[in-house]
Amino acid sequence: MSPPDTELLEQLHHLHEASPQMVALFDAQDRLRYANPAFMSAFHAEADGQTSWMSLMRANLAAGRGNIVRTADHQAWLAAAASRRGKLPFRAFEADLHDGRWIWMCETVDDRGWMLCVASDITHLRQDGRALRQERDLALRAAQTDALTGISNRAHVLHQLEQGLQRVREQGAQLAVVLLDLDHFKRINDSLGHEAGDQVIRDFARRLQQSSRRADGCGRYGGEEFMLLLCDVSAAEAQSIVERLLAQTRSARPLPQRPDFAYSSSAGLCMARPGDSIEQVCHRADMALYAAKAAGRDRCALAAGDDAQP
Repeated sequence: MSPPDTELLEQLHHLHEASPQMVALFDAQDRLRYANPAFMSAFHAEADGQTSWMSLMRANLAAGRGNIVRTADHQAWLAAAASRRGKLPFRAFEADLHDGRWIWMCETVDDRGWMLCVASDITHLRQDGRALRQERDLALRAAQTDALTGISNRAHVLHQLEQGLQRVREQGAQLAVVLLDLDHFKRINDSLGHEAGDQVIRDFARRLQQSSRRADGCGRYGGEEFMLLLCDVSAAEAQSIVERLLAQTRSARPLPQRPDFAYSSSAGLCMARPGDSIEQVCHRADMALYAAKAAGRDRCALAAGDDAQP
């Protein structure tokens, strides 16, 4: 590959700076590394290399600027948006801004996890069929989202698992599959009520998502059970991530009406193998979860043989 043409790069930068299109570049950790003036104005952003997409969205939601979010539950919206973000090499969608504009946002992700965002103002276009498209998009999001927590539902996280297994088979990628279960959850429902149980589930889902990167996946697997997919990590690295999550869960106090209440979670971790089916990898993770519970709960257990992997 020839060295970059300095004049070409300078001209590209100049045009991006002058363009009314909103252009931004996020790195693999989802930190904003570049934004042109149009993007910075629309989202009140600063490309300092430290601001994450999540913190940028939180700040905009709190200030009533940037995207219009048509729900009072901003945490659930953020969880749902993060569950979809960066999971495909390319996606495009419509969005409304608080300043009255209607934009078409395109996201392109490369194989290193960097994301280019380019948004165009399409307010002037005829809006025939827009309501129908929005209903379609809402229906698609609902089909992928767990209604209680806002993170991926079982079907969506299993779809992400299948995509991850394909990368393992075709590219030799590493994928850690983690099943997590809230300890003694029935006792919480029986003693404190189902509303308190729902609060605990939502609290854990939020911590689970905060423990995952944009390239990773997480979802509610069923009831009080969750799945975490960690891409391009070794068994030791995955276990470290899960142990931090369990420590954060252990110290959480999710019930304002019961500040003394605490809960914990158990985890089973396995590393995907090139020949694995979804059923096989889930079975090994489930067996590891069973081992964690049998050993006393509130811990992470590795599937047999996975501790020897690099």
